[in-house]
Amino acid sequence: MHELAFPLLVGLIVVALAFDFLNGLHDAANSIATVVATRLLSPVAAVAFAAFFNFGAWSTRILLPRRSSSAPWSERCSGTS
Repeated sequence: MHELAFPLLVGLIVVALAFDFLNGLHDAANSIATVVATRLLSPVAAVAFAAFFNFGAWSTRILLPRRSSSAPWSERCSGTS
């Protein structure tokens, strides 16, 4: 029984990450489709707009990580009191 625990855990984590990735793809496609369907932007402009802001959000998250001080575990995890 215990020899199956680790592979099962790894498999569940992979499935969760795949779901999260695919859900993000669907969210991006829906946001682009909404803007194009309402004729607010052309398809090329909508994709460029989404790509620019998705990259901006990613780079901001990587370059400027921020801890939430309102989380009850933030002080315990940071190593400072």
